[in-house]
Amino acid sequence: MQVSDTNLKNNTASLKNLKGFDEKNPPEPKLIDSCVHCGFCLATCPSYRVLGKEMDSPRGRIYLMDAINEGEIALNEATAEHFDSCLGCLACVTTCPSGVQYDKLISAIRPQVERNYSRSLPDRLFRQLIFSLFPYPKRLRFLLVPLLIYQKLGLPKVVRSTGLLERISPRLAAMESILPEVTLKSFQDNLPTVIKANGEKRYRVGVILGCVQRLFFSPVNEATVRVLTANGCEVVIPKSQGCCAALPEHQGQTEQAKALARQMIDSFADTNVDAVIINAAGCGHTLKEYGHMLKDDPEYCEKAKEFASKVKDAQEFLATVGLTAKLSPIADKPLNLVYQDACHLLHGQKISVQPRQLLRQIPGVKLREPIDAALCCGSAGVYNMLQPDVADELGKQKVQNLLNTGADLITSANPGCTLQITKHLKLQGKEISVVHPMELLDYSIRGVKLKM
Repeated sequence: MQVSDTNLKNNTASLKNLKGFDEKNPPEPKLIDSCVHCGFCLATCPSYRVLGKEMDSPRGRIYLMDAINEGEIALNEATAEHFDSCLGCLACVTTCPSGVQYDKLISAIRPQVERNYSRSLPDRLFRQLIFSLFPYPKRLRFLLVPLLIYQKLGLPKVVRSTGLLERISPRLAAMESILPEVTLKSFQDNLPTVIKANGEKRYRVGVILGCVQRLFFSPVNEATVRVLTANGCEVVIPKSQGCCAALPEHQGQTEQAKALARQMIDSFADTNVDAVIINAAGCGHTLKEYGHMLKDDPEYCEKAKEFASKVKDAQEFLATVGLTAKLSPIADKPLNLVYQDACHLLHGQKISVQPRQLLRQIPGVKLREPIDAALCCGSAGVYNMLQPDVADELGKQKVQNLLNTGADLITSANPGCTLQITKHLKLQGKEISVVHPMELLDYSIRGVKLKM
């Protein structure tokens, strides 16, 4: 069949008019081409498990990336929604037999979507609320008093029972449903800049406090510091540190993420630490990616690589250097414990054995393993607020799998996972606590017994 020159010109022009990726770091064709479309990723992809659509799987999204790159389809609502449905859990990276670097592909896609796709006004406003608030602890601190009053008056129960907020805005309802409890500790910021090691100093380490973590999970930070000092570490906590940039980086807010990364690097400059310790899985994954995030910044590219090389998850670090402090039982009877693998620890940082090694050293602890341990809980940074329906289904599955182990206690090394799991435990009427592994080690070192 012959095609006239006029038709050829019209077809070429229409392809050029398709709005696709811009020239600023689009997904690399060679990474796209490395996918052989075998389908191994489908079984481990949480969004595909829930939605059941090919385009909501890693393989399907790679098809879309290729088609947009080739100018065959546009980056619009029909395609962007499939990129938005990705949790970024990276389970597919672990599973893929061909070594497809989906993590690099999806991290290239997020900024492209934000720059080249026009979201609806409600979507833009909600995202603006998240990224103007959560990465800034000082701004979050202003909300503590109204949140405390809201909780003390018992309003959460009223709001959730009426379902009014759910009808007005499912996303706001999702945000409200995972609100952590505000306590007096939330108002305190009493960790000194330098804390001496107990006994002989083995290492000098920095500690990152996080954003949500430092306000709503401050006992986790305090426990982390006590565990480190008890095991011969001098701890440095720069007061100028801010957000690690995980939330904006995972959602394509590139410039905001880079600015926060530079601030973090500067805050630890001249501290002369052997390692930079983080106790939140999502934060740790982003901190280790600083070299990639700032690779085009002539002033910070080398600083970022050096900083990232020092970043260690608290469990990763302690498992490597070894515990020197004596550990005592934390319960009066054998404690059945289930460890929840946070995605950005398991898939992003390849840390799975180390937490279990540490927990098994606590006398009386018996670890139980859940089925589908590698399946995301649905938190995924702010995913459970942006995509609440998918997140809720994953949260239900995760909690049921954890409960099926018969464990007395759940331990999780990420604040987002803790909030998500706690929410769904309550929805199922279960009163099982979710604690951080550093808290359990701290109890064991101090001889504190859990009230079971």
